[in-house]
Amino acid sequence: MARPKIPRKSTNIDMTAMCDVAFLLLSFFILTTKFKPAEAIAVVTPSSVAAKVAPDKDFVLVTLDKNGKVFLSMDDEQKKEYIANTLNTTKNLGIDVNAFKKAAFIGAPFSQLKSFLQIPEESRKGDVLPGIPTDTTKGANEMIEWMRLVNEAYQGTKMKNLLLKGDNLAKYPAFKSIVDAFKKNDFLKFQMITSPESVPLGSELWKNNQKGEKRDD
Repeated sequence: MARPKIPRKSTNIDMTAMCDVAFLLLSFFILTTKFKPAEAIAVVTPSSVAAKVAPDKDFVLVTLDKNGKVFLSMDDEQKKEYIANTLNTTKNLGIDVNAFKKAAFIGAPFSQLKSFLQIPEESRKGDVLPGIPTDTTKGANEMIEWMRLVNEAYQGTKMKNLLLKGDNLAKYPAFKSIVDAFKKNDFLKFQMITSPESVPLGSELWKNNQKGEKRDD
């Protein structure tokens, strides 16, 4: 007797609910994603094979753009408040202390600092700001005074991270002016911020790294 054949039926899966979930997740990520804003100071740093990551807290950062403009940043609001009060006392600048504390960076001569702090934060762009004067041929190197104020603000505590971020196209005299300001205030150690890249294969540094890894093994 022949075996009866069972009719085959195609499997049907209702994907409506899955599509709804996927659409909701996609909408959620689109609405909540925050895109990285453009940097206020455009700097293309030189490349290096250093693996050390620049600190993101307890730092003093000096930035040098390709046009030789210099900017100063600090993340400690208490020390920034001290500097602002000192400037108001010694130079009678009349700057807004709270605005100084909240400023992401300083990029103007002392004489223009009050008007600089009145510029909306979103409008403070390095390409339209004068920067801190450092050219001794045109006047005083104001970075010396700024670093003196920073040094005073850190009296009794140790500054952990003094950083210098320079554009790859910046001229050497501008860089030298910043280093001179460091030296005149006894800041003899600082960290350069660069764009990390892998160590070239076969180079001396690569060979030394390989030896170090073998010793660890």
